[in-house]
Amino acid sequence: MKVSFYQATGLWFLLAASIPVIIHLLNRRRHKTVPWAAMQFLLKATRESRGKKKWRHYLILAARTLALSCLAFAVARPMVGGWLGWGAGRIDTVVLLLDRSPSMELMVEGATASKRALALDRVRDALKSMDATKLVLIDSASMSPQEVPSPDRLAELTSTRASDAAASLPLMVQRAAEYLLASQAGKAELWILSDLQASNWQVDDERWSSAVATLQTVSIPPTVRLLSSTQGNAQNVSLQLLGSQRIGKELVLDLQVQRSDDGSASLRLPLSISHMGAVTSETLEVSGQQMRFQKRIGVGEEKSQGYGLLSLPADANVRDHRVHFSYTAAQPIKTLVVGESGESTKYLAAAAAPQGYANQRAEVISPRDFDSKAGQLESYAAVLWSTNFPAAEKSQALQVYLEQGGQLLFFPPKQQEQGSFLGVAWATVDTAPSGKFFLLEDWRRDDGLLRDTIHGQPLLGQSLRAIKKQVVEKGEQGLTTLATWDDGTPFLSRLVRERGTAWFFSSLPDYTWSNLGDAHLLLPSVQRAVMEGASRFDAALLTEVPRAEWWASGAPLPVRVDAEDDPDADPAFRSGVYRINDRVVARNVAAAEHDPEIVAAENVAKLFGDVRFRRFEENATAAGESEQRELWTWFLLAMLGFLLLEAVLCLPKVLHSSHTVGSPVAS
Repeated sequence: MKVSFYQATGLWFLLAASIPVIIHLLNRRRHKTVPWAAMQFLLKATRESRGKKKWRHYLILAARTLALSCLAFAVARPMVGGWLGWGAGRIDTVVLLLDRSPSMELMVEGATASKRALALDRVRDALKSMDATKLVLIDSASMSPQEVPSPDRLAELTSTRASDAAASLPLMVQRAAEYLLASQAGKAELWILSDLQASNWQVDDERWSSAVATLQTVSIPPTVRLLSSTQGNAQNVSLQLLGSQRIGKELVLDLQVQRSDDGSASLRLPLSISHMGAVTSETLEVSGQQMRFQKRIGVGEEKSQGYGLLSLPADANVRDHRVHFSYTAAQPIKTLVVGESGESTKYLAAAAAPQGYANQRAEVISPRDFDSKAGQLESYAAVLWSTNFPAAEKSQALQVYLEQGGQLLFFPPKQQEQGSFLGVAWATVDTAPSGKFFLLEDWRRDDGLLRDTIHGQPLLGQSLRAIKKQVVEKGEQGLTTLATWDDGTPFLSRLVRERGTAWFFSSLPDYTWSNLGDAHLLLPSVQRAVMEGASRFDAALLTEVPRAEWWASGAPLPVRVDAEDDPDADPAFRSGVYRINDRVVARNVAAAEHDPEIVAAENVAKLFGDVRFRRFEENATAAGESEQRELWTWFLLAMLGFLLLEAVLCLPKVLHSSHTVGSPVAS
C-alpha cells in the first residue's frame, strides 16, 4: 500500500493538534491546590466519582486533538493505493484523446454510426455519472487542448467531427502529458478513443519514450484508459490515388482499390469521374482484395490546367471512397544518358525516349562533359550512367540529385575500376564458358523495376541471355538484390537514399554482352524509372491532408477551389482541391489510412511502461486495484464526528430531584 499527499505542505497544520493539550496544561498550571479542612469531607464524598470525570476530560481532549488532526490531513489531501482507497475514487479531470482520422469513420458490423460517433456516445454516457469532473478534449487533427463545458456538447463540437488528416497517437499523448503537467489538474485520467490502426499508433516512434516519461513526472500520474471497438467491421471498399502524371493531352492517374472482404468474388462498381464540372461514369470490375489500375483522362490542350474527382459509391466508410486530382500544363520529361558513344549508349537513349513518346527527351553526353550538367540535374527525371563511377566532386552532385528524389541507373563500365559510389563498387568482368550463357533465374515480381505489369502480367525475364556480366561486389547497408542470375550473383540491385533510388544492373544492352537491348526488360525498366523520377515534378500538386502543426509552421492558408459540399467533416481538415499561393493542389486522405493493420491492445499497454493502463471496459474498483485515491472527504467526515463527540461529552449532567413520601402516623 502506498500513501502520498497531493498538498504535503498541509501537514504543517498537524501542529495545531497540540493546541488543546497546551491549553489543558496551562489550565492545570493556573489552578493550584490549597488544603482546606472544611472541604475535606466533600472531597472524600466525591472521590468515588472522580475517576470517571478524569476519563471524561481525557476523551474531550482527545476528540479535540483528533478533530484538528483530521482537518490537517484533509488539507494535505492524502492518497492511498490498494484496498484502503476503495471509497475515494473521484476523478478531477478527464483528458479525452480523440482519434478522428478517416479510419475512425468505418462502421462496425450491424451499426448505422461510425466508430467515432459510437465512441463519443459511450464517453458521454460515462461522464454523466461523474459529477464535478472537468473534461478536456485533444483531437488528432488540431492537437490543442480544449475544455468542454458539458459531455452533452461533445457531438456538437467541430473538433469532434470527421477529418481526413491522419492521427499521431504518440504526439497526442505528449500533448496531454504537457497539459497535465502545466495545469496541475489533480487526479486525472487519459481516455483514448481509437480504432488501434497501426499507422496512427506508430509503435516504433521514438516520441513514445518522451511522452511516457512526461506522464510519469505529473504530480499524480494519470491512469490511461483505452476505448476501442472489439466488434467486426462492416464490408468496405476504398479508393486510393497513388500518383498522377501529365503526359501531353492526357492525365495518367495511378489508382488502387482495396476491399475489406476476402475478395473471392468479382465486384462491379460504378466509378464516377468529375473533371472541371463535367461528370461521367463507367463500370469498374474489382477482382481480389486489392487491385491496381490506371485511368487516363483527356485534359485538352497542352497549356491547360485543372482539377477533378474520382469516387466510388459510399459504403461503410464515407471518407475513403473518393480521391481528388489536379494538374498543370505539360512539361517535357528529360533523361540524361552519360556514357561513351557506342551500342549500349544508343540503346539506353532509345529506352529513355522511345519513338512515339513526344513528351520525352533523352540527352546523351560524354563523361568528360558531365561538369556542365552537374548543377542542372534537378531538371532531369532520371540519369543513366554507363561508365566508371564519377570522381569525388562529381559524385557529390549525383548524391544531392538522389536525395532530391532522382532516379540513378548504373550500368557496368566494362572494366575493373577502383572507384565506388555510396560504398558500391564493381567486381571484375565475368565471361560465360564458350557456347553457354548466364540466365536470369529469379526476380521480384511484386517490387522494383522488373515487377509485373499493372494487369498482373510478368515481364519476359526468362528471355535474357548474357555472355558477360559485371556485378557489384560490395555496398553500404541497404543495398537490396531484386534479381539474380542462375549462379546466384545479382543482376539488379537497389539502394534507396532519402527520396531517390539508385539501381545497379550487372549487364549491358550490347550484344557482345547480352540481349538486354531487345527491350523485353530494358524498355519497361528504364521507363518505370523515368516515370518515377518525373512524378516528383507533379508531387507538389498531390498532397495529403495535414494536421494542425502544418498550419502552425507559418504555411499560407489554402483557399478551397472545388465546390464540393461536405457538411459532416471539419472544413479545416478535409480532402479537396485548394489554391495555395499560385498553385492548385489536390489533398487526399493519407496513404497510411488505407492500411488495415491494427495493433493488439496488449502491445499498446506495453507502450506506457509503468503508467497504469486499462481498457475502458475494466472496472476501476476491481479487486487488486492499485490506483491512488484521495481520502480527504473521509477525514472531513471524521473531523465532524470527533467534534460531535466532543460536544456530547461537554453536555452538563442532568440532575433528577427525588421526593420522599412520609409514612402515615397512627392516631
